[in-house]
Amino acid sequence: MSMLPTPPRPAVVLLSGGLDSTTCLAIAQHEGYEVHALSFRYGQRHTYELQRAMEIAQRAKVASHVIVDVDLAAIGHSALTDPSIAVPKAAGISEIGEEIPVTYVPARNTIFLALALGFAETLHAQEIFIGVNALDYSGYPDCRPEFIRAFEQMANLATKATIEEHHTIRINAPLIDLSKAEIIARGLALGVDYSQTLSCYDPGEGGVPCGHCDACLLRQQGFEAQGLQDPARR
Repeated sequence: MSMLPTPPRPAVVLLSGGLDSTTCLAIAQHEGYEVHALSFRYGQRHTYELQRAMEIAQRAKVASHVIVDVDLAAIGHSALTDPSIAVPKAAGISEIGEEIPVTYVPARNTIFLALALGFAETLHAQEIFIGVNALDYSGYPDCRPEFIRAFEQMANLATKATIEEHHTIRINAPLIDLSKAEIIARGLALGVDYSQTLSCYDPGEGGVPCGHCDACLLRQQGFEAQGLQDPARR
C-alpha cells in the first residue's frame, strides 16, 4: 500500500526585501518548509524595499505573501521613520560607531515577531524565520541571540496553539552567528539572486543604493570579502 505524501510544513518568514531576509527565505525553502512571507509597511522611508520583497516572494513562489501596515512613524525617534532625522553616512566601515545608531527603530523586531506569531498561529505553523544577525550589524539590541531566545520563550506562553494544542514555537535565526560574507556565501550556494535585493536605508530614485549608510557599507564589505562585486550595484 502506497504511503500518502507528507504535507509540507508551513513556516512564516519575515521578508524585508533585503539581503539577509532573502537568504533566510532561501534557507527555509531549502529545509523543506512551505513559506508564508510576511512584510511590513511601517512608515519606513525606504519603501522601495517592499517592491523588492513582493518581487522576491513571487519569484520564490511562496505559498503566500502578506504585507501588514504598522505605523511606527507615529512614534518616530528613528532615522528610518522620521524624515527630519538624517540617515548617518560614512566613507567606510571604520567610521561606523559602536553606539546604537539613530537608524534603530524602537521595538521594531518585537512588534514584527509578535505579528509573525499571530500569523503563524492562523497557519498552524510552528516555525518563524527571521534574518537577524549579531555579528555584522549596527548595534541593534533586538538582533541579539538573547533577544531571540527570550521572545521564543514568551511565544510559547502566549498562544492557544501552545497551551491547548501543545505546539512548540521556534524562532529560527539561521544567520545570527554568521558574518555578512558567510551569509552571502550561504545564499549563493542556494541560488539566491542578490541583484533583486535592497539593503540601503536611504535609497535614491528607483531604489538606487546610497552606498554610504551602515547597511550599504556592511553589504559591500561582505561581497568584497567573497571577492565579488555586489550585483545590485552594477
